[in-house]
Amino acid sequence: MTHSTTPFPDGFLWGASTAAHQIEGNNTNSDWWHKEHSGTSHIEEPSLDACDSYHRWDEDMDLLAGLGFTDYRFSIEWARIEPAPGHFSRAELAHYRRMVDGAIARGLRPMVTLHHFTVPQWFDERGGWTAEGAVALFARYVAATAPVIAEGVPYVCTINEPNMIAVMAGAAKAGDVGFPSAGLPTPDEETTWAVIEAHRAAVKEVRALNPQINVGWTVANQVYQALPGAEEVTAAYRHPREDVFLEAARDDDWVGVQSYTRTRIGADGPIPAAEDAERTLTQWEYYPAAVGHALRHTAGIVGDVPLVVTENGIATADDTRRVDYLTGALNEVARAIEDGLNIRGYLAWSALDNYEWGSYRPTFGLIAVDPETFARTAKPSAVWLGGLGRSRELPRGEG
Repeated sequence: MTHSTTPFPDGFLWGASTAAHQIEGNNTNSDWWHKEHSGTSHIEEPSLDACDSYHRWDEDMDLLAGLGFTDYRFSIEWARIEPAPGHFSRAELAHYRRMVDGAIARGLRPMVTLHHFTVPQWFDERGGWTAEGAVALFARYVAATAPVIAEGVPYVCTINEPNMIAVMAGAAKAGDVGFPSAGLPTPDEETTWAVIEAHRAAVKEVRALNPQINVGWTVANQVYQALPGAEEVTAAYRHPREDVFLEAARDDDWVGVQSYTRTRIGADGPIPAAEDAERTLTQWEYYPAAVGHALRHTAGIVGDVPLVVTENGIATADDTRRVDYLTGALNEVARAIEDGLNIRGYLAWSALDNYEWGSYRPTFGLIAVDPETFARTAKPSAVWLGGLGRSRELPRGEG
């Protein structure tokens, strides 16, 4: 037996998220484009044209608005805006401003991410985040985005998943090409503090452009669950991989919560999911309750800072499982709101089937994209989730 309620407050952000490199195509000045064409073994295929969203962003926004979504999170590409050190492309800034204006014209509130994993190749070649002067270079880029974000953008994300940036840097220093079967590699401490410093510098720049902008960053929450007796081990494991980045958000206007699955921790560290557990196309455990745990843990660290679910979803070829997963996740969000957590929005990952950092196989999208024609087709999950955006009435189970 089910009934419907409306747990989401007025003004609640209801949308989907994307990242520029994963959907735009031909991001040739970025470090990731160079990685994709360097013969690196863990990159299965290059991004190439991706979803051609650089040219088809208006189609994407038309679909999202038509489906009932009210918000769209997308990133702008540093490698396009500053293709050479100190050269800021007026054409690219104008392109991204057209996207902002296009979203607003369609009734979509834009949330703009300034950095979503990719950097200009020249920035990478000079040593990346830990090189001398890197923080100042990022702050200079943020200041240069004024034509894009200074007006009409209510939410700005400085850096997406800084903890994963530090984790990937740690893996690279250790010579690891892949992640362990459970848990994450040890983050690089120097990178951790560099991106925290870069975030703080970026927050200052954004607030200087327009103090009305809500500025924050997003953290990948792995939902570390301690087995009996492993509470201290879990806290020690989690802190450098997650909590230090949440602590750095305590003075922000909001923090983005991004979660997909859980990680169980025993006395000796992370434990793989049970062999009979349902797994997604990324081989993560199917665990819709993850986002509820992530929200509650984040709130416990950041205190009164408003929370926005900026990524949550599932890689699957079975769209009925996507609906089931999102239903479970949204019920978790609703319960957290009812328990008094200050949650301002929910944005699913992802608006489109896209390039998932090495492969097109994991399909997270609410909207399918034909790789030959780039035709967009809204999946039933997109129609269903967009409809909830209109009604805000979520089917709720008893108990």
